[in-house]
Amino acid sequence: MMSMHERVSSSPLSPLSPPSQLHSAGATSDLPEIDWCAPWFSAVAAPGRAALADDDWGGALSSLAANAGLVSGQGQALRFVAQDDLPAGVAYEVFIASTGGVPTRRNLHDFFNALIWLTFPRGKAALNARQASAIAVDGVQSTRGAMRDAATLFDENAVVFACSDATLGAALRAFDWQTLFVARRADWGRACEVQPFGHALLEKLVTPYKSVTAHAWIVDVPQTYFEWPDAQRRGWLDAQIAPTLASASLTPRDFSPLPVLGIPGWWPANDDPAFYRDVSVFRPGRRERARTD
Repeated sequence: MMSMHERVSSSPLSPLSPPSQLHSAGATSDLPEIDWCAPWFSAVAAPGRAALADDDWGGALSSLAANAGLVSGQGQALRFVAQDDLPAGVAYEVFIASTGGVPTRRNLHDFFNALIWLTFPRGKAALNARQASAIAVDGVQSTRGAMRDAATLFDENAVVFACSDATLGAALRAFDWQTLFVARRADWGRACEVQPFGHALLEKLVTPYKSVTAHAWIVDVPQTYFEWPDAQRRGWLDAQIAPTLASASLTPRDFSPLPVLGIPGWWPANDDPAFYRDVSVFRPGRRERARTD
């Protein structure tokens, strides 16, 4: 299955529009109101607010990328360009890798994609390089295969589950919600946390609902991680995940489902343990279902 961005042809790559042509004055009204105080937006709130304070939010984000020296998967200076700069039939990831231009529409999905580039630049560049390399070898096909499916899941819907206690990662893998969210509730922020990566996930969380579920990627961290400032944590995680995303074997089964509104502190209703008894959201998992069948 192709992603919404993938297109293929032998058309030459066109020159990139200047960033100022991406969004016209007043384009910020195209986006719905965003509650930047929501905990899932904490990593992207500062650049998001700064960009939306500018009539040309695409240009503002491009300036932030330039100031940070961000590059594509093939080392090209990153900027956010008009969707029309993507030639008909040219693969989205190939275009980004080879030109540095990220085709960006005036919508929440692409806005959050740009913010994740600013937040996890090494991870995003690694995914871009890997997708572009796979397309160069295999082309864009009707089915991507396990590796590209996993890369797309990470890009669109992942959270990084950082934990210093392996039993918390084991509880997540086992769908043991009572342990993860109730019995070990006090360990959130001290021995585990999540950092959102998927831009489609953030888009969904503009209007959150109980069943929003992320694909969690577990990363072991040192205990001192939880003493670091937020920006240092994200930078460390970015450096950890990038080599894996660049070259390790990836399949969709490497992820664990995580209903994100169950995260302590993320939703007032989850203060009540009964919140987690909704098995339509907090499902028992394959092994538990097999025991009860």
